[in-house]
Amino acid sequence: MSTKNRRDFLKLSALEFAGGGVLASGQWNRTAADNTVQDAIREPSRILPVFAEADICILGGSCTGVFAAIRAARLGASVVLIEKQNSFGGTATNSMVNVWHSLMDTGFKKQIIAGLTLEVIERLKKRGVVEFDQGSASVGCGFNSDEMKIELDEMIQEASVKPYLHTFFSMPYVRNGQLEAVIVENKSGRGAIKAKMFVDATGDGDLCHRLGLETYTREHLQPPTTCARFSGWDSVHHFSQLFREHGEEFNVPLGFVWGQDVPGSEVYMLAGTRVYGADCSNAEQLTQAEMEGRRQVRAFMDMVRKYQPKSHVVLQALPSQIGIRETRHVKCQYQLKGDDVLYGKRFEDAIANGSYRVDIHHQDKPGLTFKYLDGTQSYSRPGYPSVNGRWREKTVSNPTFYQIPFRSLVPGKYDNLVVAGRMLDADLVAFSAVRVMVNMNQTGEAAGTAAYLALDSNTPIPALNATTIRKNLAEKGSIVI
Repeated sequence: MSTKNRRDFLKLSALEFAGGGVLASGQWNRTAADNTVQDAIREPSRILPVFAEADICILGGSCTGVFAAIRAARLGASVVLIEKQNSFGGTATNSMVNVWHSLMDTGFKKQIIAGLTLEVIERLKKRGVVEFDQGSASVGCGFNSDEMKIELDEMIQEASVKPYLHTFFSMPYVRNGQLEAVIVENKSGRGAIKAKMFVDATGDGDLCHRLGLETYTREHLQPPTTCARFSGWDSVHHFSQLFREHGEEFNVPLGFVWGQDVPGSEVYMLAGTRVYGADCSNAEQLTQAEMEGRRQVRAFMDMVRKYQPKSHVVLQALPSQIGIRETRHVKCQYQLKGDDVLYGKRFEDAIANGSYRVDIHHQDKPGLTFKYLDGTQSYSRPGYPSVNGRWREKTVSNPTFYQIPFRSLVPGKYDNLVVAGRMLDADLVAFSAVRVMVNMNQTGEAAGTAAYLALDSNTPIPALNATTIRKNLAEKGSIVI
């Protein structure tokens, strides 16, 4: 093989696979997540083509991953962005959750979020596909998810990010203890993406998990929801009653029902399904969750047909992926705690601000629990009055926002790896607030910025000065407090 061809190919031996790959003995390295594997097949060692080589590789094309890519590329890095579906945007687009929460503090007096989240909103606003709900704790703005897909395409191209859609992450490639590449599968076959820095924005922490880094999965994961779009809609309150009165007949579990108009259309997005007991980082459980979510949407339509025969509600669209709230988390340098959020703790390495309430979706009972920074709380379920109370006594003053520290994104073992998104290190209460998109978007911007700064200064990501990250974020449009 010529010298040039040697540079263009990676030879991957069985011993060089990391985190759950093929061992020298040819046996599969089983973990708790792989306990359904009954047999193992030896995969022959082979030479794989290098599809691309870049400064930074980002796995996962949700808005979190997209924003990491755009931040790094605008700073001057060459960036490859890998996404398994046919479009970018993740939950906001492919899962049809067309709501971003408020960019203001809880009193709606101080803006605490800007950056690329605000930029996308402003770009969509010019096309008339955003509607604002000022002063709402539940909705900051609603948007057209399909218009956002196209907008993200344009932003990626403008930033000269190299995108790969329909591309699945398979395994990490580690040589001499260093993460050098990721192995992917797409229409071109199986190949490698080489990079100097990596951002795991997969949602499930797939890269970290397959590297063998410490991860954890809660016993009671917050259940996923399949959204759907309907025409001929009446009101969410009306159909909450329908769920409560007839859900058992159609085997639809009581969870929580909410929705949002699609701006510029007569279509309504409903989030009324609830798939209990599913860990969507497991292939079989994800498959069953997708099918169960669609079954519940069909059951809802059957309720309408039977008990509201004069209704004009028509199912118009289903998402390409169920809306996943929680799977595994990556153990990082700091676990964000519920008290950090509820008491508005300030961090010297804060890279994100948020004001969305604690919003716990239960596995062991219907409905959900809200906890607010002013000390109040509420338990709600469809068709029933809310049960209100307090989680702490009244105080003279209350925090109006909380923060996410950079340390909650840094696993630490690999100098060139940072995470972004819902796999961050957070306990149940803290995660139930910070997991919403306007907060996770900011973790993407921070991760992309950190990856660039580490590359530019030849500094390991865990050793980066948080002040430098925060300064750069502020200079590029984020609100840093």
